[in-house]
Amino acid sequence: MTRPFPTPMRTLLAPCLLALLAACSKGTPAPSQAEVVAKPALIPAPASLQPAEGSFRFDAATPVFADSEAERRVADRFTELVAATNGVEGGIRADDPGTANGIVFAIDPAVSIDAPEGYTLDVSSQGVRVAASDERGLSHGATTLWQLISSAQGAAVRIPAMRIEDAPRFGWRGLMLDSARHFQSVDEIKQLLDAMALHKLNTFHWHLTDDQGWRIEIRKYPRLAEIGGCRIPAGEAGVDPKTGEPRPYCGYYTQEQIRDVVAHAARRHITVVPEFDMPGHVQAVVAAYPQYGSLGDTPPVSNEWGVHQYLFNVEEDTFGFIEDVLDEILELFPSTYIHIGGDEAVKDQWKASASVQARMRELGIADETALQSWFIKRIEVYLSGKGRRLLGWDEILDGGIAPNATVMSWRGTEGGIAAARSGHDVVMSPGSHLYLDFLQTASPNEPPGRPMQVPLEKVYGFEPVPEELTTEQGRHILGVQANVWTEHMRTWSRMQHAIFPRIAALAETAWSPQDKKNYADFLTRLPAQLPRYRAFGIDYAKTPFEVLASAEDDRAAGTVRVSLENPLGYAVRYTTDGSEPDADSPLYETPVDATLPLEIRAAAFAGTTPLGPASRHAFDAANLLLRTDEQLATCPDTGRLLLRLEDDGPVEGERAIFNVTIFYPCWLWQDANLDGIGAMQVRLGRLPYYFQLAHDEPARRFMPADTEHGELLVQAGGCTGETLARIPLPVQANADGFVDIDVPLSDVSGHSDLCFTATGDTRPEMWVLDRVELVAR
Repeated sequence: MTRPFPTPMRTLLAPCLLALLAACSKGTPAPSQAEVVAKPALIPAPASLQPAEGSFRFDAATPVFADSEAERRVADRFTELVAATNGVEGGIRADDPGTANGIVFAIDPAVSIDAPEGYTLDVSSQGVRVAASDERGLSHGATTLWQLISSAQGAAVRIPAMRIEDAPRFGWRGLMLDSARHFQSVDEIKQLLDAMALHKLNTFHWHLTDDQGWRIEIRKYPRLAEIGGCRIPAGEAGVDPKTGEPRPYCGYYTQEQIRDVVAHAARRHITVVPEFDMPGHVQAVVAAYPQYGSLGDTPPVSNEWGVHQYLFNVEEDTFGFIEDVLDEILELFPSTYIHIGGDEAVKDQWKASASVQARMRELGIADETALQSWFIKRIEVYLSGKGRRLLGWDEILDGGIAPNATVMSWRGTEGGIAAARSGHDVVMSPGSHLYLDFLQTASPNEPPGRPMQVPLEKVYGFEPVPEELTTEQGRHILGVQANVWTEHMRTWSRMQHAIFPRIAALAETAWSPQDKKNYADFLTRLPAQLPRYRAFGIDYAKTPFEVLASAEDDRAAGTVRVSLENPLGYAVRYTTDGSEPDADSPLYETPVDATLPLEIRAAAFAGTTPLGPASRHAFDAANLLLRTDEQLATCPDTGRLLLRLEDDGPVEGERAIFNVTIFYPCWLWQDANLDGIGAMQVRLGRLPYYFQLAHDEPARRFMPADTEHGELLVQAGGCTGETLARIPLPVQANADGFVDIDVPLSDVSGHSDLCFTATGDTRPEMWVLDRVELVAR
């Protein structure tokens, strides 16, 4: 039965709002409050929003009506959200509409929108009605209503009248978190699930196993967690500074914890899809149970990043082990899909294994790629027999895909296109657009990660259904997912930095109709999301809201020209008198020309609201002679893989961060002004070379050393130019992890590209550049 708006004839059945309990029980009206008019800022944008005449006032006295248990669950969560963002502690909840206009949550089979997870939301001067055919849709409608209210900050909000009819574009709206490389607590996982729900995401892909750690308790095989769940970090981080003993990094989730997380996700209408990676990415498994590896050796759990070579063997005992583990996983996770990885399985160990080669001959399998296909197909048959569906990275296409497998396309969209054309379902997840370990701005304040940027606009602009597909083939695109690989995310704060606010762009790509997407409009709505994040303790990235500065100086004239930019293109206001910029400060439009010294404080603004603290940029004669590694370029043609790496020490506390190309560490100061320069000081750090490169190992290069510990080579005119200095390096860095190298110069002048290289093998440790300072004669 359709439930109406509240009418004066109905009876109020619920207790009063806690804050107004005494007043309500005496029948007195709530005190008046100054109200704020909400300007709707909804993310993701709804499918249809039609404005209407009038408005509705929400405040602490507004009753919230819910009848069934499901409706009450939605209403309870709604009041929790409003309490967090607007300071309204709950609402008057009733079994039926009462004497006051209020909010109705209704599960109504007759609702006008019948799409899965869809809902309608009507706002008028008489009240608000949120309706859906099931609890999932009603929950999404409640989230939209909460966003309408939280678009304005205050305990009394006037919402404009409107009608929203909304449903998601895709059924798979996912986020993957890697808990194998770095571990998160159960409370942190729950916080992420809560935030996903606020963005209407519905699939949490949980990467629980990899070479660097096994993170799920398997009772039949306890060594998986006991041995596979611990590694000794590389370098100083793996040594206890007090005792000198190994300092393990450990963590796994008990089965009770897993059930708790899955239940919490279900309350948020999120499905948890576990990943048990195979046949590669299994070094942690082989460390615990070497009999299931291909070579019979017992490796350590890896403390290195990159592509490893350990593979399961293909004996019957190994498949028995895998099936046992899967059985326990299936008991814990009710999801239709089980992710089995299937990616980056380097075949060298299979080629080297006499038993694997004999097994291939026995099975009549021609090569190792076909063997992987056979392996995946066998697992797919087992999962199908348990009523589940196999999901894997796009390498499961190689050698022939299993009949009922679903493909997660990460190496671009090509794998997804091929799978959809062959009739297989697909989740689009290309690294180029949706890998959130790629950094999001060029700010020097970005944390460790991959400096190839995936900015907010790139996430927003991704189209999951390639135009190459026909309409029928396009129906195989289940949806879209972003991935958070945590090799370089040692802390929960860094993981949140990677996810937020880019998750908002992901949400709109996954939910909103393609023709409703508009990046410029999205940016007008994004500022309202930031106080919501703060209300829930979400440590979102501040770098997209910073103001970056670049300078061109004339050292002889003592002047500088400074250009300012916000990475997202928001308006920039600035000061040069040391004061904090506000809405009345000058609007940045053209570069600032000034005499040294100069201090600029600048902030990005949405209208009159600053989006973050002001950035401070100081320029004087001294700091214009200095460049950090973030300000230096990488040398051309010396390696493709640039990373932003964290130092291995100290064990606790903040660590230095370095930009370095790991295939050939080399740095370039372009167009350095050497007039009047008599020396330079170069500061170097030292890092363990903790990378497995597999078949990319030949790309790792270094310049041979002339002395025992290598040299710092400085060249003018680029990395093939004149040698200015070649200074021998010490055996190791100082106690603080750095070494300062004084480089005398003679007869240098003019402008030149300066190249800095540390000679010698980069394994097992490599020198990395921290900064360069020119010293005047």
